[in-house]
Amino acid sequence: MSAAPLTAGRARRVLLLLTFTRWFPVGLVIGVTTLLALERGMSLAQLGVILSMQGFVVLALELPTGGFADALGRRPLLVVSSVVALGSALLYVVAQTFVAFCIALLLQGVFRALDSGPLESWYVDTAQADDPDVEVEQGLARAGTVLGAAIAAGAVLSGGIIAWHPVRSLTALENAYWLSIVFIVLNVVATAALLREPVTHVDSGGLRRALDSAREAPRVVARGLRLLGTNRVLLALVAVEVFWSIGMIAFETLMPVRLSELVGGEARAGALMGPVSAAAWGLFAAGSAAAGLAARRVGVTWTAIASRVLQGAFVVVMALMTGPVGLVTAFFVVYTLHGTAGPVHSTLLHRQAEAHNRTTVLSMNSMVGGGCYSLGLLVLGPLAEAASTATAILVAGAFSILGAAFYLPALRQERAHAEPVPVPAP
Repeated sequence: MSAAPLTAGRARRVLLLLTFTRWFPVGLVIGVTTLLALERGMSLAQLGVILSMQGFVVLALELPTGGFADALGRRPLLVVSSVVALGSALLYVVAQTFVAFCIALLLQGVFRALDSGPLESWYVDTAQADDPDVEVEQGLARAGTVLGAAIAAGAVLSGGIIAWHPVRSLTALENAYWLSIVFIVLNVVATAALLREPVTHVDSGGLRRALDSAREAPRVVARGLRLLGTNRVLLALVAVEVFWSIGMIAFETLMPVRLSELVGGEARAGALMGPVSAAAWGLFAAGSAAAGLAARRVGVTWTAIASRVLQGAFVVVMALMTGPVGLVTAFFVVYTLHGTAGPVHSTLLHRQAEAHNRTTVLSMNSMVGGGCYSLGLLVLGPLAEAASTATAILVAGAFSILGAAFYLPALRQERAHAEPVPVPAP
């Protein structure tokens, strides 16, 4: 698509607007995705399989499709990914069978893989083409703020819509899901209308470059595995993701299920999850801000260890709560600590990376986390059905605490670097 180039300021405004239209529908269905499948008669074991589909697809496609945006152009890829998201949402909201739900989440995984990164890359390139000295980090930081605000606003509106239940021919949860589809359509239109690129490459040359980038994926994985084999500290840090991802299942997937058990139904839980999720995102931001303060006082690695132990402990507390107030209160603490843990874990990863392998390090960490999350769903879903949701949450929380031990190599390295170097006597 040929068009007049955007100024850096205009590119930033487009970034912020499209970030909002991309993530607002996500806020509308936080918790609803889980509860709607249960409302349609899916078991907890089936729910685990359904939700794992997205993660497995992202795991398989994220690296192979990573170069598609550069090969074909950011605009066509983002338009296609938005259309795939729309198809996934439409199939999910009408799904009545296990297979239909699985296909919907498979499509969602395709969307997430294609959607990972092109908008931010478009902004950086467009802004720097207009002004090479532009501070793109300011625009990206604002986009992060907009992302959180969009999810929080969507979650609040979702809770209100479910409580109001305006369209009585649909269930209360379906009301929120159909509203999210309206905003997904808006995102498709906005992406097609506002995103400009001087040149795209949807031709034989672009397709050839896209295939070449896909063939590079196995080599990227091989490089990552070799790097893990030669860096014990990095290997231990990536191992933390195994435990962290299992803990996340408890408070991201099983928490709405447990809340529905305590309040007497999926619709009631859905109405509560809106404001609860919005507040949790605010606490997540507060926890992220507190991470820097804690790291300066006790060190990055000790902050990571404390965050992991306390977060896992409060996931266990969630499991032990027998009323909604206690469950939500513990959930708030967990989400605050989730915000604290993220920045310090990322900092420790960056310490082990260099300019030539930084992307590989982050990709390996992400792949391990995503893969273990999906595998964990296949275990914790049947466990919740066979024993109880509370039991599955307790097991996930206790297991996640063990991950703190894998920060010890980083702690030893941090201490070694902090020790003063002895000065030889004259």
